[in-house]
Amino acid sequence: MFNKVSVVGLGYIGLPTAAVIASRGIEVIGIDVNQHAVDTINQGEIHIVEPDLDIVVRSAVMTGKLKATTVPEAADAFMVAVPTPFKGDNHEPDLSYIESAAKAIAPVLEKGNLVVLESTSPVGATEKMAGWLAEARPDLTFPQQSGDAADIKVAHCPERVLPGYVLQELVSNDRVIGGMSDACNKRAVELYQTFVRGECILTNSRTAEMAKLTENSFRDVNIAFANELSLICEKLKINVWELIKLSNRHPRVNILNPGPGVGGHCIAVDPWFIVNSCPEEAKVIATAREVNDGKPHWVIDQVKQAADEFKKPVIACLGLAFKADIDDLRESPALDITTKLANEDVGQVIAVEPNISSLPENLVKAGVEFMDLERALEVANVVVVLVDHKQFKAADKLAFSKKVVIDTRGVLA
Repeated sequence: MFNKVSVVGLGYIGLPTAAVIASRGIEVIGIDVNQHAVDTINQGEIHIVEPDLDIVVRSAVMTGKLKATTVPEAADAFMVAVPTPFKGDNHEPDLSYIESAAKAIAPVLEKGNLVVLESTSPVGATEKMAGWLAEARPDLTFPQQSGDAADIKVAHCPERVLPGYVLQELVSNDRVIGGMSDACNKRAVELYQTFVRGECILTNSRTAEMAKLTENSFRDVNIAFANELSLICEKLKINVWELIKLSNRHPRVNILNPGPGVGGHCIAVDPWFIVNSCPEEAKVIATAREVNDGKPHWVIDQVKQAADEFKKPVIACLGLAFKADIDDLRESPALDITTKLANEDVGQVIAVEPNISSLPENLVKAGVEFMDLERALEVANVVVVLVDHKQFKAADKLAFSKKVVIDTRGVLA
């Protein structure tokens, strides 16, 4: 029985998770270090863009089932959904956010509590979190010490949702649950079955961690194949979009579409966690990362060549988000390309991003102008399609006809 659940980290995963659990009638305490996010949520509003999330949050706050705060409170279960970025230049995982979350909730832990790490993490991170909790609370026992008899149950359950469909997939997707003991697994399943309709599949914490990394590495390798094809086709004067359509007519071939790189907080990050742990063995995974990380540089070179045709080049960059129809700019190759074009003074740079209300500060400082699509297509002589937003797909193709177009998404194909 879970009467109160605490969700630590109220970002793109934590807030929807908190809202969905609260919609099931369970009291939810959301914890975040960002005071603006906390205040916004407590007003029944949201600080991120996700379809229908505002409705669920508003309802949960109005009924008193969801409250946000910066100070942890006692609860029956704690779900940790904080960032796991890199530190330094060697793609070394930064677990400091997980460590901070563990130390923040440790003082309010009580015997019988469950702690679940949802953050996408390198193998062994759940064990490290349990260790940090044990250091902070020597009066309690944890699975590393006491197995099934531990006072606190600890598990890993990676999120597996697609931005734009988070609310649906939180409920419908299967969940891989990796407890640090059988008792941890049992308790974690009880929590997830309060809001998940998909199957809860049990394993250990290390395998659960590796499962998420494997899923995103598989996708990264396949995207790298498509991106490499696009480079080859450009050199051989072949339409890559037609080629992929023809190749996919084979019953056992399903090539993905290329793009300007790979972005987001998962696919562009998770494979490096595997490479960092096993650099000698993860050769294909590392190569795929290098191909995808190199694609933005190729796009920039294409834009520079196009800009050289004009005395006063005006470059419209269509899209800044890391994928279509969302506002998420994290690890976005489109944002990276736009920023580099502005900083390298290739020409006047215009950004078109229909899912945000203002440009990031670094683009403003670089002199990038923020325009709607119609105006940008009027004034630009070079157009770079970086994201396949629905607005760009629906645009009149004739508006592009007198421009030099670098279409990295196949919108005009």
